Amino acid sequence: MLQITIPGTEMFNEETNEFFTTKDTTLQLEHSLVSLSKWEAKWNTPFLGKEKKTIEQTIDYIKCMTITQNVNPIVYLNLTDANITAINDYIDEPMTATTFSNLNTPPSREIVTSELIYYWMIALNIPMECQKWHLNRLLTLIRVCNVKNTPPKKMSRQEIMNRNAALNAARRKKLNSKG
Repeated sequence: MLQITIPGTEMFNEETNEFFTTKDTTLQLEHSLVSLSKWEAKWNTPFLGKEKKTIEQTIDYIKCMTITQNVNPIVYLNLTDANITAINDYIDEPMTATTFSNLNTPPSREIVTSELIYYWMIALNIPMECQKWHLNRLLTLIRVCNVKNTPPKKMSRQEIMNRNAALNAARRKKLNSKG
C-alpha cells in the first residue's frame, strides 16, 4: 500500500465566481487486480497493454487505486509531479524477493486483461484474497505456480549420453578402475 499526501490549494470556481481552498489530503493507494479490473471496466481497454495512457486515464487509474473513502474528486487535480513519480515507482516495484533466471523465453504476445488474470488464479487454485495483493506480486505468484507445475524437460539422446559418460568417468575414478 502506498500513502501519499496531496497538498491543498486555492482554486477559482468559474460558475459561482468564488475562490475556494482544498486541504492537504492523504490517500492510501493499492495497485491490485481489483483496481485494474475497475479501470478496465470503465475504459474497455487492457491496462497492461503497450498503449500510452492519457492524463485522464492515468488520473482515473489513481482513483481506482484509492482505498481511502469519500475523497473529493477535485483533490486529484492537485496531484504534484512528486506524487505521480511516487505512484509510478510504486506501480513498478516487484514487491517480492523472487527472481527468475530463465531470460531466454520470448515475451508473450497475449493481451493480458483482468479477466485473464482471474482465470489464471482460478486455474492455479490461488485464493481470491490475493486479488488485493500488489499486482506485480500476484503476477509473480502466478508465474511461480506455472513454473512449478510444468513437467521437467525431457533430455535429448545426446544429453543422456553425455550425462552417462560423466557418471561412468566419476565411478571409474572413484573405484580406480579402467572399465
